[in-house]
Amino acid sequence: MSAGNAWQSHAPVALSPARLRRIMMLGFKSLWMHRLRSGLTILGIVFGVCSVIAMLAVGEGASYEAQEQIRKLGSNNIILRSIKPINQDRPSQARQWVLEYGLTYLDLQKIRETIPGVTIVMPSRIVRDQVWNGVNRMDATIVGTVDWYPETRQLNLLQGRYFTPVEMEARSNVCVLTTKAVETLFPLSAPLGGKVRVGSDYYDVIGVIETESTGAAQSTGQGSGKAATAAPDIYIPLSAARHRFGEILVNRSSGSFEATRVELHEAYVRVDDQKDVEETALIIEEILKRDRRKTDFEIIVPLELLRQAERTKQIFNIVLGAIAAISLLVGGIGIMNIMLASVTERTREIGIRRALGARRRDIILQFLIETVILSGTGGLVGVAIGILIPVVITMFADMRTIVTPWAPILAFSISGMIGVVFGIYPALRAADMDPVQALRHE
Repeated sequence: MSAGNAWQSHAPVALSPARLRRIMMLGFKSLWMHRLRSGLTILGIVFGVCSVIAMLAVGEGASYEAQEQIRKLGSNNIILRSIKPINQDRPSQARQWVLEYGLTYLDLQKIRETIPGVTIVMPSRIVRDQVWNGVNRMDATIVGTVDWYPETRQLNLLQGRYFTPVEMEARSNVCVLTTKAVETLFPLSAPLGGKVRVGSDYYDVIGVIETESTGAAQSTGQGSGKAATAAPDIYIPLSAARHRFGEILVNRSSGSFEATRVELHEAYVRVDDQKDVEETALIIEEILKRDRRKTDFEIIVPLELLRQAERTKQIFNIVLGAIAAISLLVGGIGIMNIMLASVTERTREIGIRRALGARRRDIILQFLIETVILSGTGGLVGVAIGILIPVVITMFADMRTIVTPWAPILAFSISGMIGVVFGIYPALRAADMDPVQALRHE
């Protein structure tokens, strides 16, 4: 053989599609011969991929719910709430045994007249009382508010209408019920046109509105410290609430008596420009603190809450992704372990292939293809299960889950990358075997 022919026989040969197809068929055949072992090997990848998708879906759903509740409060809004001061001393004179705190109409007037760019001030007064419809009764949270309340709170009116400015001015006994109140008070009849009784007063039901989520509900302003939140059940005109219930609320329990005077429990302030929201909140705080000895209010800025929720979502996704990535790492280690054992078992096969003319790259490619097949199959099965798990969670746990398009793509890409990374060392070890020693292996 001439020198030129000798050089040509050892020159690199391009990997043809037919040669690649033959190597892939060898890989499939080798894995099929050990079906049980291959199936157990890919379980680590399956669990890792499905846990990545499922955990990210649960985290995305929880974050979406939290952000939606905050968005309903309005990114241009500032919420003011009355809170009972901590360690409030009881007045010394018996005739003054009325604890007075919280927001006042004068406070809102100062805010409206002092701060430019404030477009809407929405006051609310909240009372807890029993509401009756015949024999049906419920302990309800009654909100006295203004006619632009649903628009500001982004609530959907399901039936009927909301009260009008004329009814506000006339202190009309009209009310709008939430779906929760309708289920309790009107279980077998239509609410519109009906009446409900609060104390000795009857209110005409003129509309039905969606129930607010508890996360975005108003505070009752009663109790100690920051008042507990409760979703409203009934809405009535603020003028009617002020006239019917007065401004002094009496709480009686076994052996105790407490009377509190709160003009307003809550108020929404809308700012024209979102960029001025945080600065406006600081100005409002200074105005309210000016004439107070103790802090009897709190200021909530939904824009700040929304930013905090987005940061929390990012941290949550990173933590969940890291936990799920550990499962994928364990699966990758399992693939490497099995492939190293496979190299040892197939030493004689490798020697025969090398003796018949297979190059190092052919051996490397064969073992890499086998690991990619294992990880790719595990990735596909894991993606299918990972998409199914959030559906099951939503159906049986009544929890919102969101599978974003990038989650399955990311999980499958990582599983394929793990096949390559953890398959390189076994493939190189197989390719580095001495053909003569490999043929002598028993």
